[in-house]
Amino acid sequence: MTSPSPSTPDHFAHEALRLLGPAPANWVPAHEGVDHNVLVVGAGQTGSAFAFALQRAGIGGVAVIDAAGGASQAGVWRTRARMHKLRTLKHLVGPEGPVSALGFQAWYESRHGQAAYAAIDRIARTDWAEYLDWFRGITGTAVRYGTRLVRFAPVTGGAVPHFRLHLDVDGVERVETARKLIFANGVAGSGAPFVPEPLSAALSQGLAAHTGHAIDFTALAGKTVAVVGGAASAFDAAAVALESGAAAVHLFVRRDKIPATPVARVRGYPGFYDNYLSLPDATRWHHAARYRRLGTTPPPDSVQRVLRFPNFHLHLGAPWQGAQVQAGQVVASVHDQRFHFDFVIAGTGYTHELSQRPELAGIADLVLRWRDRFQPPADERDDELGAAPYLGAGLEYIEKIPGTAPWLRDIHTYNPGGFASTGLPLGDVPSIRGYVPAVVRRISEDLLLADLALHEARTRADVPADFGEELYAGAVWRPGTQRLAA
Repeated sequence: MTSPSPSTPDHFAHEALRLLGPAPANWVPAHEGVDHNVLVVGAGQTGSAFAFALQRAGIGGVAVIDAAGGASQAGVWRTRARMHKLRTLKHLVGPEGPVSALGFQAWYESRHGQAAYAAIDRIARTDWAEYLDWFRGITGTAVRYGTRLVRFAPVTGGAVPHFRLHLDVDGVERVETARKLIFANGVAGSGAPFVPEPLSAALSQGLAAHTGHAIDFTALAGKTVAVVGGAASAFDAAAVALESGAAAVHLFVRRDKIPATPVARVRGYPGFYDNYLSLPDATRWHHAARYRRLGTTPPPDSVQRVLRFPNFHLHLGAPWQGAQVQAGQVVASVHDQRFHFDFVIAGTGYTHELSQRPELAGIADLVLRWRDRFQPPADERDDELGAAPYLGAGLEYIEKIPGTAPWLRDIHTYNPGGFASTGLPLGDVPSIRGYVPAVVRRISEDLLLADLALHEARTRADVPADFGEELYAGAVWRPGTQRLAA
């Protein structure tokens, strides 16, 4: 690739890649009947990070798929994400890993200047989406859009273990194979949007939606809307409804106040989280349960965004006791009061129940969960955490009953279902720096050991010499043929 002139914004990125040198050649041997060494499910920020990291590790045969119809619909940043700015710090390491010239700061400064970057407190959502598009392009990450993994099954009879993949490619079924799977498939990647039971009837009649669903906010103009939940996504949804002309928006929070201390600040110092997988189960569980009790806080600007509207109403300590659909409205009971709403939005999080994911339903009963591994004290019981998969050091699934499904170790989870194991919401930017390299190291190790005899033979094979003896023959000392100078 020819480096662009120094006057172009991408010059330093291309120069960094040039100085980094070409990616190592693919060292993973091909096997008959195996199409891909690694299939990455999801082309968002972490799918992009994995594609680049695997490339730099010399692991070829990597396919990245995304169910979205195209780049503009992939991930959440132009679809379900409704915040103005990312909720994470602007300087965190993203998909670029150690190659800082490919990071957001370098990208942003090349286009807007150092002063402009210094002036922003957090990254604008649309800027992040544009940066990810650029990152995939400059790293050569090819994404197969319109491709969804429907189901898969292990194949153990071939030269190496692999999976038979049933894909839906733009409505056409296709069967392919891969040795490793990485699920980098977003917040619902280990389960599904959680909709409280009182809202199930409203949901089925089109009078309610989850923040993880596509919502036509323009249709809410002039209507009275309820939002259930107190996290950032609930506030963002309330804000978009108000900005779209809703007559009134009522936001209901179970807690008596909005959590005001970011969990990232509560977590403390990086040394703790850099070594989190080495901590005892009781310690990891305690902190995961503690963080869930503390709750996630919306950034101050998300709260201020809704407070600009006099028709916004905040209900604290107000869990819904019930809800019914009557005459095309949702009638909610809260503290013995009745409220009538035209539409309800649930900002109530996601489950970690693998059986709720169609592509994982077939293996759900085989996977070790935290509830199988650890019994917490009564005051730390959390059934949602208990349902989460108990992951290994490479964020791989572990079989519940040893010996029944050893191939589960070839499935790596990189979504919030790993929170109980890692202490971080996998898939968010803060998780990339430590856990993407951990997964790539494990994949590299597994692929090496699976073909160790072949790799041993490669390393012991004779290789052509760079030169022959004639190069230095004239300088060889031969006794009796020369006299030393006096």
